[in-house]
Amino acid sequence: MISKTTMMGSVAATMLMAGASAAQAAQAQPQDLLPPEKPAAKPAPAVTPSVDEAFGDIKVKPGEVVQPLPAAPKPILASWKVPQARELLRFAEAIGTEGLDPKDYLLTELKAAIAAGPGAALDKAASRSFQYLVEDLRDGRTPMEARRQWFVVDPDPDRLPTQGLLDKAVAGTPGSVAAVLTGLSPVNPDYGKLKAELALANDPARRKLIIANMDRWRWLPQALGKFYLLTNIPEQKLRLTVNNRIIKSYRTIVGKPGRTATPQLAEVVEAVIYNPTWTVPQSIVKGEGLGAKVLGNPAWAKAAGYKGTKGADGVVYVVQQPGPNNSLGLMKLDMPNEHAIFLHDTPARELFAHENRALSHGCVRVENAREVAMTMSMLGNMKTKDDIPAIQQEVSAITAGGKYTRYPLANQWPVYLTYFTMASDVDGKMTSFADIYGRDAPVLASFARPRQANRARKTDEEVVEIVDDLQTS
Repeated sequence: MISKTTMMGSVAATMLMAGASAAQAAQAQPQDLLPPEKPAAKPAPAVTPSVDEAFGDIKVKPGEVVQPLPAAPKPILASWKVPQARELLRFAEAIGTEGLDPKDYLLTELKAAIAAGPGAALDKAASRSFQYLVEDLRDGRTPMEARRQWFVVDPDPDRLPTQGLLDKAVAGTPGSVAAVLTGLSPVNPDYGKLKAELALANDPARRKLIIANMDRWRWLPQALGKFYLLTNIPEQKLRLTVNNRIIKSYRTIVGKPGRTATPQLAEVVEAVIYNPTWTVPQSIVKGEGLGAKVLGNPAWAKAAGYKGTKGADGVVYVVQQPGPNNSLGLMKLDMPNEHAIFLHDTPARELFAHENRALSHGCVRVENAREVAMTMSMLGNMKTKDDIPAIQQEVSAITAGGKYTRYPLANQWPVYLTYFTMASDVDGKMTSFADIYGRDAPVLASFARPRQANRARKTDEEVVEIVDDLQTS
């Protein structure tokens, strides 16, 4: 039986009540910054060129249908009035309060264009300054190559395209330019706390650290959702959050520095796996000799819960069966991703008492994982508090049965693996955390260099498939 079911039911009920106050939290949700959508234009028809037509040196055969070459991206451009441009200038000159530098936004050109009055020069200068501000406030200033092991693709550029924001800003009443730009800030309360810290900070090193972590919030979606799990890797804690309110927190064990460092991800928990099996990676089966040991010593293998088979190709495969010694413990959260990263239990629970818990092969081990599993099962499937007892009973029977069971969640939960070296701790106090993976330096260095335009949205950094997880470090 899983213990503390009454307490977990209380947690689930608290979550329902927190969810009921979603209307109060709606004020913190992203604003609708775009004008109404226009009907989509019909695609250009295919062309049937004559025999003499060609693209470069490539001749086109008679009757061959050729799609037009893709058009070059249209410049971000709008017609500006001088008062609007002055509003933009004032906003850009004060952008230091957001941890950004006014010199990045072409203010000399903007001032000259304002002095010259309305026309093409003003339209171009103001539109470009506005575009740069949008990109940095919405997406973050840090270029992708400085975001080490960052594998999140921010949806905000698709949700809030720059041209749409520009059209909204210049079509509005006085104050619309500043309102559109201000509305791009992350809605998580931590961003506001960091901004307040920046206003008070005088130490240059502290200011730089605050600025770097403010930018990290901009790398993420503007709003993380009404409910989610969040792990701040340097803090080595997991937070179960509803409407930006931490309902419960747990200690975690994260990846060792180096190749097994835990990457930064945004995924979805689709199910809870009870009594998981562990398919041992070949780096351990072959590289560490586990396969030979399992096949050569059946009694030891049985006691340790391992089953080994040799394929027709001669490769040895080892699977650790469910049980108290399983390296994944008694549960894992199923969040499919190319890194093979997930949150799971561990039989080595004494490690949660360590202050430094960067000990795993990359996955995130969770303290009180059975409580997490039960809570997620309830929250992911219940509609009212009346559903709690039945779910508790069902999951308790699954756990006691000891068989591998995938328990799907009807309401799938976002989970964010983040890396903040300055943030509110689980008690709400602004705290600095050790930069255990050395990820601050490239971010800070990028702020010391000129702003980079045309930044990539997706990293080309290598995906390191995690081989988690052994019972000890």
